[in-house]
Amino acid sequence: MSANERTPLIAVVHVAPPRQRYPHQTLRRFCTIALTTIPIAVITAILVLFFLGFGAEDFFDDHPHRRPQAPYPPPSLSLSDISGTSNGVSYEELQQILLTTPDEKKTREWSQYYTAGPHLAGQNLSLATWTQERWQEFGIADSQIVAYDTYLNYPLGHRLVLLETGSGKKTAEDPSDTPKTAEEWTVKFEATLEEDILDEDSSTGLPDRIPTFHGYSANGNVTAPYVFVNYGTYQDFEDLQKARIPLEGKIALAKYGSIFRGLKLKRASELGMIGAVLYSDPGDDGEITEKNGYKSYPEGPARHPSSVQRGSTQYLSVAPGDPTTPGYPSKPGVPRQPVDGAIPSIPSVPISYQEALPLLKALNGYGPNASSFSSYWHTGGLDYKGVNYNIGPSPDGLVLNLVNEQNYTITPQWDVIGIINGTSPDEVVILGNHRDAWIAGGAGDPNSGSAALNEVARSFGVALKKGWKPRRTIVLASWDGEEYGLVGSTEWVEEYLPWLNASAVAYLNVDVGTRGPEFDVAAAPLLNRAIIETTKLVQSPNQTIANQSVYDVWISRKPASVPPKNASTPSIRTMGSGSDFTAFQDHAGIPCIDLGFSANAESAVYHYHSNYDSFYWMDTYGDPGWHYHVTAAKIWGLLAVKLAEEPLISFSAEDYATGLDLYLDRVQAKADDLEFELSFEKLRSAISKLYEASSELDAIAASLSSELARNDIPLFRRTSLLRKAKKVNKKYQYLERAFLYPDGLDSRPWFKHVVFAPGLWTGYAGATYPGLVEALDAGNSTNAKRWEGIITELVNDATRLIQV
Repeated sequence: MSANERTPLIAVVHVAPPRQRYPHQTLRRFCTIALTTIPIAVITAILVLFFLGFGAEDFFDDHPHRRPQAPYPPPSLSLSDISGTSNGVSYEELQQILLTTPDEKKTREWSQYYTAGPHLAGQNLSLATWTQERWQEFGIADSQIVAYDTYLNYPLGHRLVLLETGSGKKTAEDPSDTPKTAEEWTVKFEATLEEDILDEDSSTGLPDRIPTFHGYSANGNVTAPYVFVNYGTYQDFEDLQKARIPLEGKIALAKYGSIFRGLKLKRASELGMIGAVLYSDPGDDGEITEKNGYKSYPEGPARHPSSVQRGSTQYLSVAPGDPTTPGYPSKPGVPRQPVDGAIPSIPSVPISYQEALPLLKALNGYGPNASSFSSYWHTGGLDYKGVNYNIGPSPDGLVLNLVNEQNYTITPQWDVIGIINGTSPDEVVILGNHRDAWIAGGAGDPNSGSAALNEVARSFGVALKKGWKPRRTIVLASWDGEEYGLVGSTEWVEEYLPWLNASAVAYLNVDVGTRGPEFDVAAAPLLNRAIIETTKLVQSPNQTIANQSVYDVWISRKPASVPPKNASTPSIRTMGSGSDFTAFQDHAGIPCIDLGFSANAESAVYHYHSNYDSFYWMDTYGDPGWHYHVTAAKIWGLLAVKLAEEPLISFSAEDYATGLDLYLDRVQAKADDLEFELSFEKLRSAISKLYEASSELDAIAASLSSELARNDIPLFRRTSLLRKAKKVNKKYQYLERAFLYPDGLDSRPWFKHVVFAPGLWTGYAGATYPGLVEALDAGNSTNAKRWEGIITELVNDATRLIQV
């Protein structure tokens, strides 16, 4: 029919039902869509998980340490984690690069440059720039200088004079309290306060050489009788008080050694003493002395008589770093705090034993003799020079005039930071050495470590040129200001604490890389096995037996001397202070190691902080072939890549739990000796549970590591294993942080770690369970129980953290 105006606009057309081509067609269509989309979704989910860090965010949601903003742009992730290999080079190839690149000629070259002139903290920008440029040349392009405005002092003048009137003895006609006029005093001896210039050692005669002085010593001009106080330890002063030796208003004459020098001044000032003179006694040099027939430097290995030890007198065990900015970085414009209680309030000067002789001999016959005290007082080595080691005090007619003039100022100092980005942005291994020295030299302290760090950096550069990209980010640090009080490293840690809290795996420190042939290590227990395994890879320069490794010599000379004794375990010291690991270990809870080659009984005397710690001394006596410098660089680099490259972080939680139990044994013995009725049962039980969890975690890590080492596992299986490894690594990474107590130790809240801290009255030596031990020392059982509770709670937290 034809259409017209009445035709409907929509026509209904009847058609037959559609013919089904297949039975169950709807089901078939659903299955087709599902089978297409599900694999795509699974693959997408796997890639998202891996490129976001294998579920690391879930861990941070449950962990008290939240991921903060990183101070440096995080690197993009690559597929090296999934493939199980480093980019560019294999792990074995990388180890060979680190074993074969460090070179004796190069380390000698670096040492000669670093020690060619003065490089005090805050006065070595050219050396910082030179270091940055070398690292960039090696291939570490992201090397930068980080500056801080810090409170430091520089010497203006000093004087030390022994004055006498008449015979210097009390008489009926001249009683001790009779005032003397200036005209009555005569100079019995005036110290030069200088070290001799040696023709053989050119750095000792530099026109701009640094005077002898103490960092952070107070300005002052004091005149008073003086007292020989042995090493100036807390116990030495206790002995003097028991012997009723008057101390108030006197000047202390103390030997260097035993404790950090600043703590000698701290206790002296607390007891009313008004100044201090410190000297190095050859009795502490062992066999190698003039008294025993050895010639002094430069003709022989004994101490030069005019050698003077400079150094900081900051109260290091209270808080390191800039004393005007405790707990926060010294950036321009920040508020500054008073320095009371952080640095000395009395003046001090360091002198040589040559110039201590007239002072010691002038005390002959005055007061008791050191032999009337304990054997700890019997170590003086100047008896053959006519010194009786009488205590004094000197009579009022025989006094010291001590003058110390320092310029205190806020001045920039410079850390050099080099970054090698890895594929895991939240896992970082840090290597550090300080660059500043008290002198023009510093061939041992610190620039043997500086030379070694340059060789590590150069070795990394060789690997980078071959296409290497580490699994974990590696940071190299050349610190400034360590000598004054660990200033550069402490300010950096305080500035980047949130990032370090979230990302740091370990800090590897080398201060004095070489001053002799004896390998020496202090470490957090987590790192014990890593350093042992690393030293087995490196040939020892001491080849008394063919093909000896560093480990072979180390274990033969320094086997573990305390339980748990093990035939395969060498001696590893507890972390203390006195170097740049302190802020990382004790404030930030980052496991640390400090390593290097030290002197042994046959070594030439090391002139610590003296002009004679020079390139010439190192080239002649310390490490003539520069083999130990190279060996230190190899160990350092290999340890770094072991921690940065292996899929499972090379930690041992079980060693940590074992250490905690051992440390508690020592505390229990101390409590028993002091007759405290304390058993520490709750803490002991908590440590036992931690040990069980640690053993399980280590076993899982070992199993994962073994599986990941296979080359025949499928990609999907490897990704699953790496996801598990990431979770295990996070437990290892945060274990040390679990022992941080936010309120810190009672009298020094900057120190947060409840297991490790420098001894309150030692500074250098490490103390374990410091809060608990200090409570016992104070005779306060209530506070001791409180600290047991704090530590127990944190041990339980650590157990929960690592449980799997």
